[in-house]
Amino acid sequence: MRDPRIQKLAENLVGYSVDVQPGENVLIEMIGSERDLMKAIIEEVSKRGGNSFVQLTDKSVQRTLFTYATVEQMETWAEVDLERMKKMDCYIGIRAGENVNDLSDVPEEKMKLYNSIYNHKVHSQQRVNHTKWVVLRYPNASMAQLANKSTEAFEEFYFDVCNLDYGKMDIAQDPLAELMRRTDKVRITGPGTDLSFSIKGIGAEKCSGQKNIPDGEVYSAPVRNSVNGTIQYNTPTVYNGVSFENVKFTFKDGQIIEATSNDSARLNDILDSDEGARYIGEFAIGFNPYILHPMKDILFDEKIAGSLHFTPGQAYDVTDNGNHSSIHWDLVLIQRPDYGGGEIYFDDVLIRKDGIFVIAELEGLNPDHLK
Repeated sequence: MRDPRIQKLAENLVGYSVDVQPGENVLIEMIGSERDLMKAIIEEVSKRGGNSFVQLTDKSVQRTLFTYATVEQMETWAEVDLERMKKMDCYIGIRAGENVNDLSDVPEEKMKLYNSIYNHKVHSQQRVNHTKWVVLRYPNASMAQLANKSTEAFEEFYFDVCNLDYGKMDIAQDPLAELMRRTDKVRITGPGTDLSFSIKGIGAEKCSGQKNIPDGEVYSAPVRNSVNGTIQYNTPTVYNGVSFENVKFTFKDGQIIEATSNDSARLNDILDSDEGARYIGEFAIGFNPYILHPMKDILFDEKIAGSLHFTPGQAYDVTDNGNHSSIHWDLVLIQRPDYGGGEIYFDDVLIRKDGIFVIAELEGLNPDHLK
């Protein structure tokens, strides 16, 4: 008998996140070995009159493929899958890999090849901009280890996070999105951080279960050349299978002019991928009430209650600041007291202190209101 929590998640993904309509084509991509959720999604798509298409990917096989890929091979692969993606109306991506570091020993030039050709054309340009899409992780023992939980405890946490009332969260996000749309100056302060920039005219978008599960953020982007100061991120992060900690950026007129971490050489190599990699493509505020601590999984970490992320690389079309890059690397700063605290100011008005919204119009996004 199928776990009813899986059935509810499938219903939410198909009926709410991508809102499948009769006759629509839905690509369901699974990285990992989970099958029950995929079967439940196929059933739900069929109930709504949609057509399911399936891609199953093994991370260890993908590692070998990346390692030996040529430019010509990557271009052909991207061309073939781009044509398939163009025929899709919806995309549901499920990530359930057993080892977050599976790609850590793939040569850096090969990962850049994948990101600049395949990922950029198929996902960044086509899937993100031309389909209704949602991406999620699926719980397994590996994720439980990263979260420092037992497998059973992590499953309980996972379904609390993924099956919360995202419709309620969507309404609660309206005041923050509206405030960001009329804001000019943003200042972020905290231990090792004093950063200023403008978001004037960029806009803001809500994230309440339509693109990511779990969800819980509102995002914009800085005016490209407006960023000045320093930000000290306090969560570990994984990029192309490699772990980074204590990442710190210093900006001048929008550009990252100094970047340090536990592996500064590799960090700067990533930032030198192209011109846009040293500029910021996204600024977002996170507030999922159930996610409190990082687990090296960005779909969870960027939604941490009391967090923000400030992202080198590609901007989204809906909040386009003109920055283009083959990378989009969400790096997270948690501002709750147990992580050192911090403040966010909009046009010199304090709107969040130590992870809690302090103006009346935004109190609906505090944890007690969202649970």
